[in-house]
Amino acid sequence: MAKKSMFSGASKTVDKVKTKQETNKSTQTQPPAALQAMVWYKKEDWDTLLEMFTDTEKLPPNYETWLKRAEDKKTEVEALGCTVLKVYIDPTNFKGWCESKGLEMNSEARAQMAIEVAQAQSFSM
Repeated sequence: MAKKSMFSGASKTVDKVKTKQETNKSTQTQPPAALQAMVWYKKEDWDTLLEMFTDTEKLPPNYETWLKRAEDKKTEVEALGCTVLKVYIDPTNFKGWCESKGLEMNSEARAQMAIEVAQAQSFSM
Protein backbone atom coordinates (compact mmCIF):
# COMPACT_ATOMS: atom_id res chain seq x y z
CA MET A 1 0.00 0.00 0.00
CA ALA A 2 1.47 3.33 -1.05
CA LYS A 3 1.93 5.86 1.71
CA LYS A 4 0.05 9.09 1.16
CA SER A 5 2.09 12.24 1.08
CA MET A 6 1.59 14.51 4.05
CA PHE A 7 0.98 17.23 1.49
CA SER A 8 -1.68 15.34 -0.46
CA GLY A 9 -4.22 18.01 -1.06
CA ALA A 10 -2.36 20.52 1.05
CA SER A 11 -0.59 22.32 -1.73
CA LYS A 12 -2.74 23.24 -4.67
CA THR A 13 -1.96 25.48 -7.59
CA VAL A 14 -4.12 28.52 -7.58
CA ASP A 15 -5.06 29.91 -10.98
CA LYS A 16 -2.15 31.80 -12.44
CA VAL A 17 -1.80 35.19 -10.86
CA LYS A 18 -1.95 38.07 -13.28
CA THR A 19 1.37 39.77 -13.62
CA LYS A 20 1.93 43.41 -14.32
CA GLN A 21 2.65 42.46 -17.92
CA GLU A 22 -0.84 40.93 -18.24
CA THR A 23 -2.51 43.78 -16.42
CA ASN A 24 -0.83 46.33 -18.68
CA LYS A 25 -1.39 44.07 -21.69
CA SER A 26 2.20 44.56 -22.75
CA THR A 27 3.70 42.52 -25.53
CA GLN A 28 6.25 40.77 -23.34
CA THR A 29 6.12 36.98 -23.55
CA GLN A 30 7.05 36.19 -19.95
CA PRO A 31 4.50 33.72 -18.54
CA PRO A 32 2.67 34.68 -15.36
CA ALA A 33 4.03 33.24 -12.12
CA ALA A 34 2.11 30.41 -10.50
CA LEU A 35 1.04 30.77 -6.91
CA GLN A 36 1.11 27.73 -4.62
CA ALA A 37 -0.88 27.82 -1.41
CA MET A 38 0.71 25.73 1.31
CA VAL A 39 -0.91 24.87 4.60
CA TRP A 40 1.33 26.04 7.42
CA TYR A 41 1.25 25.67 11.19
CA LYS A 42 2.70 27.60 14.11
CA LYS A 43 4.54 25.60 16.75
CA GLU A 44 2.34 26.93 19.53
CA ASP A 45 -0.79 25.66 17.70
CA TRP A 46 0.55 22.20 16.81
CA ASP A 47 -0.80 20.16 19.74
CA THR A 48 -4.19 21.89 19.66
CA LEU A 49 -4.53 21.29 15.93
CA LEU A 50 -3.58 17.62 16.26
CA GLU A 51 -6.41 17.22 18.78
CA MET A 52 -8.85 18.84 16.32
CA PHE A 53 -7.88 17.15 13.06
CA THR A 54 -9.65 13.94 12.12
CA ASP A 55 -6.73 12.68 10.04
CA THR A 56 -3.69 13.10 12.26
CA GLU A 57 -2.24 9.89 10.81
CA LYS A 58 -1.32 12.00 7.75
CA LEU A 59 0.89 14.26 9.85
CA PRO A 60 4.18 13.57 11.61
CA PRO A 61 3.92 13.14 15.37
CA ASN A 62 5.95 16.28 16.13
CA TYR A 63 6.18 19.81 14.84
CA GLU A 64 9.90 19.73 14.09
CA THR A 65 9.53 16.80 11.69
CA TRP A 66 6.57 18.45 10.01
CA LEU A 67 8.43 21.76 9.68
CA LYS A 68 11.47 20.12 8.08
CA ARG A 69 9.28 18.36 5.51
CA ALA A 70 7.26 21.51 4.87
CA GLU A 71 10.38 23.65 4.34
CA ASP A 72 11.79 21.02 1.97
CA LYS A 73 8.53 20.99 -0.01
CA LYS A 74 8.46 24.80 -0.11
CA THR A 75 12.02 24.87 -1.47
CA GLU A 76 11.09 22.27 -4.09
CA VAL A 77 8.04 24.25 -5.24
CA GLU A 78 9.98 27.51 -5.38
CA ALA A 79 12.69 25.81 -7.45
CA LEU A 80 9.99 25.17 -10.06
CA GLY A 81 9.46 28.94 -10.31
CA CYS A 82 6.32 29.14 -8.21
CA THR A 83 5.61 31.64 -5.50
CA VAL A 84 4.60 30.00 -2.22
CA LEU A 85 1.96 31.52 -0.01
CA LYS A 86 2.03 30.08 3.49
CA VAL A 87 -1.51 29.82 4.81
CA TYR A 88 -1.42 29.47 8.57
CA ILE A 89 -4.13 27.31 10.08
CA ASP A 90 -5.32 28.95 13.28
CA PRO A 91 -7.25 26.59 15.60
CA THR A 92 -10.09 28.99 16.35
CA ASN A 93 -10.56 30.31 12.84
CA PHE A 94 -10.21 26.89 11.23
CA LYS A 95 -12.80 25.31 13.50
CA GLY A 96 -15.32 28.08 12.82
CA TRP A 97 -14.58 28.04 9.09
CA CYS A 98 -15.13 24.26 8.90
CA GLU A 99 -18.35 24.49 10.91
CA SER A 100 -19.70 27.27 8.68
CA LYS A 101 -19.07 25.10 5.60
CA GLY A 102 -20.10 21.79 7.14
CA LEU A 103 -16.65 20.29 6.59
CA GLU A 104 -14.74 17.69 8.56
CA MET A 105 -11.50 19.09 9.98
CA ASN A 106 -9.16 17.12 7.71
CA SER A 107 -6.56 17.63 4.98
CA GLU A 108 -9.21 18.35 2.35
CA ALA A 109 -10.64 21.18 4.45
CA ARG A 110 -7.14 22.51 5.18
CA ALA A 111 -6.33 22.53 1.47
CA GLN A 112 -9.64 24.17 0.59
CA MET A 113 -9.05 26.90 3.16
CA ALA A 114 -5.54 27.49 1.81
CA ILE A 115 -6.87 27.81 -1.72
CA GLU A 116 -9.55 30.28 -0.67
CA VAL A 117 -7.03 32.42 1.20
CA ALA A 118 -4.61 32.34 -1.76
CA GLN A 119 -7.35 33.28 -4.19
CA ALA A 120 -8.36 36.21 -2.00
CA GLN A 121 -4.70 37.26 -1.79
CA SER A 122 -4.22 37.04 -5.55
CA PHE A 123 -7.09 39.43 -6.16
CA SER A 124 -5.43 42.02 -3.96
CA MET A 125 -2.03 41.77 -5.69
